[in-house]
Amino acid sequence: MSSKHHFAAVVQLPFAMVGITTSNNAISRIAFLPFDHPEQAATNPLASRCAAALQCYADDPTSPLDLPVLLQGTEHQQRVWQALQTLPCGTTISYGALAATLGSGARAIGNACRRNPVPLIVPCHRVIAKQGIGGFAGDRNGGQTSIKQWLLRHEGAL
Repeated sequence: MSSKHHFAAVVQLPFAMVGITTSNNAISRIAFLPFDHPEQAATNPLASRCAAALQCYADDPTSPLDLPVLLQGTEHQQRVWQALQTLPCGTTISYGALAATLGSGARAIGNACRRNPVPLIVPCHRVIAKQGIGGFAGDRNGGQTSIKQWLLRHEGAL
């Protein structure tokens, strides 16, 4: 992640620093950053609202993340992201099961999850492998998967 990226806010959550980007009155990107990334006060009301909602989620995983999002992606990615938004807190679905539901392939589901611009709001962490939790944000066994583990434990799904 380039340090030159402009965030509308950066908040510290228990699992990572989280960068928030807004555009066109919507959240356009949520980025997981290292803990040494500095916090940044919100530069607009929507970023402030998102930061507060993420803090509430960190305290209580059932807190809604009902925020306007700008989801730019392929038709397939849009279908996957829509389906993810219907998964309740504390539940998981396998890549294969979601693929079967959408008439897709498990790898294509994984690719759509990897390209999700607003994780947490679109809860791609709730999609897991048939055995194990699978990867997260393109990472199969490093820092990003530890974030996924934290989120799933926090929601009571692990």
